[in-house]
Amino acid sequence: MDRQLISILYLVIIFAVMYLLMIRPQQQRQKKLQQLIANLKVNDLITTAGGIYGTIVKVKEDTFIIRVADNVRFEILKSSVIQKRTQEEEGEGEGEGE
Repeated sequence: MDRQLISILYLVIIFAVMYLLMIRPQQQRQKKLQQLIANLKVNDLITTAGGIYGTIVKVKEDTFIIRVADNVRFEILKSSVIQKRTQEEEGEGEGEGE
């Protein structure tokens, strides 16, 4: 009987450690990202999961229209946004590749 109890207790401890180290932090990151997406507005600078840098031009229900260059606009899913960038980051990227 003691071996069964120890085995069950061991499994519970392993699951608790996995939850604390892996599952919970991922849930917190996901919640933070959803909050970021909900707070995005026109003229915010963003980065998509595909690595596209753009500026939000229009906010729709499930999508954003973003400007990536002069007269170039894409419609993307809100869920593809992974980061909001600042004006300082935008200035650092200009002039590269010359």
